Amino acid sequence: MKTKNLLIATILFTAVNSVYATESKDIVSDSHRRYNETMNPRQKEYPNHLGFNDLHIQAIRHLPPDTHHVHDPKLQTVVHHHCKAYEDQTMLCLMFHTGMKDQDKPIGFEYIITTAQFNGLPEEEKKYWHYHRTEVPRAHATFPDLTAEEAAAILPAINETYGKVIYFKKPTDKFPLGQPYILVVQDMPEQE
Repeated sequence: MKTKNLLIATILFTAVNSVYATESKDIVSDSHRRYNETMNPRQKEYPNHLGFNDLHIQAIRHLPPDTHHVHDPKLQTVVHHHCKAYEDQTMLCLMFHTGMKDQDKPIGFEYIITTAQFNGLPEEEKKYWHYHRTEVPRAHATFPDLTAEEAAAILPAINETYGKVIYFKKPTDKFPLGQPYILVVQDMPEQE
């Protein structure tokens, strides 16, 4: 288990450091600021793949469809997961329907736990979680910031996790309206 954790940490560290090495040339000039200087006078706009994430995952089948039909466009919409891995083997992914640039706001998050942690949950709770070995291929998940070798190395660890998707905002709403909700991903229509 320690070797597996060390491999994951090494891959994530390498991916993040290679991104930050190019950080200085990617910062938007101060003359193009679009943010609230009163609330955050030192904020800078970084490329889409920098910020909260240790790992960037793109996946479809993460927006609730309007029609619950296999051809609903929302089922094909890519949702960007910007994830941070924690020492307790969990991950938290902020979810964006557009990306993670300066003015993009998260619409929800996915909490990710290991299979062992999932097995310790109460039975009533387990229905909200989806198994990534099944869901990663169904969601056509990709790791756009990793090389093919890095993605192949991390995929076995990702496959043995479970995720719970919680939304607090619809992509089309200006503000979070109504109650947050859990999206039961495994209940979504299958893709062709």
